[in-house]
Amino acid sequence: MDKTRLGIGLVIGVLVVQTVASLLWNPDGTLTGIALAFNAVAAVSTFLFVRRGGRAAWVVGAWCAGFFGWHVLGLGELAGWWTTGLDAAFLVGGGYQASVAYQAVMATAAGFAVHLLLPRQRQVSET
Repeated sequence: MDKTRLGIGLVIGVLVVQTVASLLWNPDGTLTGIALAFNAVAAVSTFLFVRRGGRAAWVVGAWCAGFFGWHVLGLGELAGWWTTGLDAAFLVGGGYQASVAYQAVMATAAGFAVHLLLPRQRQVSET
């Protein structure tokens, strides 16, 4: 499996899990609406990326970087490193341990998706 396909799979996984988590556990209707809107735009971007044969990976990479940042923000909030006032947005199922695990897994998946999707320069060997 090539890196782009794996990256796309991670993006789709992140979007599905994010959407389900937003619908099931978010206590604030406004946050749920915002989360669903961001997920919908990211899903459309991913669809267009796949349809164009992998061109413009930076768009999907940017969305993944945003998801990565959001979940790192959540990890820091739950760890007490900083306070954003959004602690309710980062709790999953009402449990602290499950929330930390969720934020860590989602940050890792989104980070790997960014790594896999962004284009790399070809290395030329010196001969």
